[in-house]
Amino acid sequence: MRIDFTPSARSTVGAEWELALVDRRSGELRSVAEKLLEAVRPEGACEHPRIKQELLLNTIEVISGARRAVAEVKADLAAALDEVHRVADPLGVELFSAGSHPFSSWYRQKVTDEERYAKLIDRTRWWGRQMLIYGVHVHVGLDHRDKVLPVLDALLCHAPHLQALSASSPYWSGEDTGYASNRALMFQQLPTAGLPFQFREWAELEHYVDDMFTTGVIDSFSEIRWDIRPAPHFGTIETRVCDGLPTLHEVGAITALTQCLVEDFSTRLDRGETLPVLPPWHVQENKWRAARYGTDAIVILDAAGRERLVTDDLADLLERLEPVARRLDCARELGDVAEILRVGASYQRQRAVAKSYDGSLKAVVASLVAEMRDGVPHSPHS
Repeated sequence: MRIDFTPSARSTVGAEWELALVDRRSGELRSVAEKLLEAVRPEGACEHPRIKQELLLNTIEVISGARRAVAEVKADLAAALDEVHRVADPLGVELFSAGSHPFSSWYRQKVTDEERYAKLIDRTRWWGRQMLIYGVHVHVGLDHRDKVLPVLDALLCHAPHLQALSASSPYWSGEDTGYASNRALMFQQLPTAGLPFQFREWAELEHYVDDMFTTGVIDSFSEIRWDIRPAPHFGTIETRVCDGLPTLHEVGAITALTQCLVEDFSTRLDRGETLPVLPPWHVQENKWRAARYGTDAIVILDAAGRERLVTDDLADLLERLEPVARRLDCARELGDVAEILRVGASYQRQRAVAKSYDGSLKAVVASLVAEMRDGVPHSPHS
């Protein structure tokens, strides 16, 4: 099977942000996506260009355009968010984003009435119905197909960094799982989800996709739901590692970090360098460590087995990427990664709120809603 990759403007960037819809009083999820989507749909259009449906009726997704700068991505998302708030407020509906809802039950949630979703649930059954999870996806443009697989492999070296920063799903069905990102391990239960295969040649990817079609595993390339994947029709590499991020501030920080990494790798390939690659077993272990321990994870750095605290490695990475960020006009947003580390990742903030309110997960949801409204994370120490 031939897979055409349409190159896009180098290091252009876009983001997709999944949002949960919750009742203002109870904090429970509400299946009102269809009503909200109809209310924001422009007259004469089949859907809103920046506000989309998702698998569950308690979820919507806001997306940006393909932009040159992260600030423009944030502006797109903020505008879409404002539109949603305008129609959600009169309904008593609030928005938040995290890797999972702290206490709502998965079996009470309604699935969007669309053939592709019905097929997914019919095939995956119990695991598919469990997908009460939310994420952030970042696309970065690549100017040549031959860069895609080397950049994908190199990004896998930094997947635990992205996962630790965004970890926001410590609770599941009212219970503290002990994980920073329960979503990371939940989502990989779906066929073709989880970590990507590390192909060396584009033809290997084409052969894999052909096999998936032939054996009926997928009906379209988009059904390959890897943590990091090529998006051939957009001409991008897409990171899907991150849990839902509670604030626009954090979305901007993660988007900037991803854009800078891809641009750095692209530049190094142009210079004829070989990009770093981790053995698949180290990639797998790093994912588990970041999901379990978040920003306290000790990550494996190379094939020799050197290890380091993920936050220490992030500090050096931010310093190294600073000149790249200046070129891309996202130095401020990249600097916001350090702010996440200062105030704590969302899983840490959620646990701090629960501790302050005698274990109340309703208070946790309220804090997530407040962070979404304010656009910045709330320090649990303030």
